[in-house]
Amino acid sequence: MLHASALDGQMTDLFSQVGVVVFYLVVWGLVFAGTGLFVGAFIPFITGDSLLFAAGLVTAATPELSVWILALGVGIAAFVGDQVGFILGRHLGRPYLDRKSGPRMKKIIARVEKFYNSYGWWSVVIARFIPWARVFVPWVAGIGKMNYFKFLTSNFVGALAWGVGLTLVGYYAASIPGVKAAAYVIAGFFITASVIFSIRTWVVERRDRQQNPAN
Repeated sequence: MLHASALDGQMTDLFSQVGVVVFYLVVWGLVFAGTGLFVGAFIPFITGDSLLFAAGLVTAATPELSVWILALGVGIAAFVGDQVGFILGRHLGRPYLDRKSGPRMKKIIARVEKFYNSYGWWSVVIARFIPWARVFVPWVAGIGKMNYFKFLTSNFVGALAWGVGLTLVGYYAASIPGVKAAAYVIAGFFITASVIFSIRTWVVERRDRQQNPAN
């Protein structure tokens, strides 16, 4: 029979590992949903740069977490999310975006189309670092029937640079004196600010659609 203290230790280890897995899955899921499920159009900040930076900080302050597992998973989630967005854009097309978007979103989409037409292959890479372009460029590329291999390569470069890069920036920012000790507070600030800005974006978009139901 296991000693009570040994059993407690095993249970603590189990919950610790489960918590680690959940943390990875939540971060990866949000990154994927940002473009793959179009969630980033309504909560752009919580699925973007702030999330990765905050996740890197938390990882630096939590010995059970591995920054390389987190960062590589983020890169993969970002890559797959954009691929899904590209495929949906190709099959659903512009009419779907017009039906789902209010006046404010339509202006953003127009900017994204101009951005995509100006930069082509590089637009997919650069868009990863631009909140208003991140969600829509894969869709616009799909609608515009961009060559699949070109999108695949540009998506890979962008997902790697953004997903892995920003996660590592957050992680190594903890090496600055005082940052690691306050990592959870800083991460909480970024996430809270992201939620507030995301709610504001959703409210503004909903109000625009109610005021302009014909659009």
